Amino acid sequence: MSNKISVIGTGYVGIVSGTTFAAHGNQVYCVDIDAEKVEKMKQGISPIFEPGLDWLLKKNYEEKRLIFTTNLEDAVRETEIIFLCLPTPPNEDGSADLQHVLKVSADIANIIKEKNYPNNKIIVDKSTVPVGTGEKVKKIFDDILADNQIEIVSNPEFLREGFAIEDAMKPERVVIGTRSERVKAIMTELYEPFLRSGNPIIFMDVKSAELTKYAANAFLATKISFMNDLSRYCEVIGANVELIRLGIGSDSRIGKRFIYPGVGYGGSCFPKDVKALIHSSNEVGIDLEIVNATERVNKSQSDFFFQKIAKRLPDLAGRKFAIWGLAFKPNTDDVRESPSYRIIDLLLEQNAQVFAYDPEAIENTKRVYGDKINYSNDMYEILENADSLLLITEWSVFRRPDFTKIKALLKYPIIFDGRNQYDLEEMKKLNFEYYSIGR
Repeated sequence: MSNKISVIGTGYVGIVSGTTFAAHGNQVYCVDIDAEKVEKMKQGISPIFEPGLDWLLKKNYEEKRLIFTTNLEDAVRETEIIFLCLPTPPNEDGSADLQHVLKVSADIANIIKEKNYPNNKIIVDKSTVPVGTGEKVKKIFDDILADNQIEIVSNPEFLREGFAIEDAMKPERVVIGTRSERVKAIMTELYEPFLRSGNPIIFMDVKSAELTKYAANAFLATKISFMNDLSRYCEVIGANVELIRLGIGSDSRIGKRFIYPGVGYGGSCFPKDVKALIHSSNEVGIDLEIVNATERVNKSQSDFFFQKIAKRLPDLAGRKFAIWGLAFKPNTDDVRESPSYRIIDLLLEQNAQVFAYDPEAIENTKRVYGDKINYSNDMYEILENADSLLLITEWSVFRRPDFTKIKALLKYPIIFDGRNQYDLEEMKKLNFEYYSIGR
């Protein structure tokens, strides 16, 4: 049966969730305070780059299953299930900033009270929030609405940027934090079309659901940092971390994913969620030693890579560096906590010149760096007379470049590869000075 759903916030999680709910026949109110953004979505223009999203958004809007609005009251009036997909950026101390989640919760409660709307709404927190946030949200409703039947639910998302539509349409699992049998039945009906292959809905209490999201991201981040840590040891002893990756990745207990060494993890989730988990655990007197080590290794990995550059090309002032890759990972325009930015910052501190190319993230980068660095829509143009090429993001377009052209354009035939994209023997045959990670 078709449902009427509200999605409050049309950031990454909100727009993907809203669009895929609509694609399964639901009518979805997508609410955002940014009027300009809402108008663009009404034109079928997605606010983010995500493969497959533009077409799906436009189709469902044209077929009137997606309603974009700045009017929160309309959404509260028309829908029983309200998803909170709001930003929870890190505060200076690493804690998650809950101001948006808490304010919107109060706004919804006040609308219900003032308009005398039914007070049995289901408020579903899809934002990544610390343990105990559900209780804070429930208290807001209880303080504003006497004798309410509001249900607060935790339903964390597990979307991979670049594969978010696939992950949303066919999730490996759906985690629902609730003790309410009514909510269990409604959420099961909502998600059943997404789980035709037999993947599970896992019900648990709200706190466990909130922590499940942090635990998943921290564990994946730990796998990355473990390989990055190991890569440094490999360089000292003369081992090849890529061969070790193959050796351990074939073990089903370890798996092949998230064990690629590089310049560190970035993005909107891993850095923020690791920090928030550390802060939350410290608040209750628990020192999560492995998670702390994961963050320390990640912070230092970009320095480790930068030192390769500084050692080979001392006196960086005035030198020109060509950077391939600005997004934190391929198939997205998301530049939040991008490892590329950490390298750019270190180069700029030494008064080096930076010329950058990325298939999707140039406009977002201009908002950060402005004219402090140089940009091009041609990946080869930035190489001309550069002291070296730095490959930071593993876009597929960088996998098999024209090495003859690269060599002809560069001042020196030097490549610093932060993603181990190229074969060591091939680089040697082509007479490149080639520096990678852990090899």
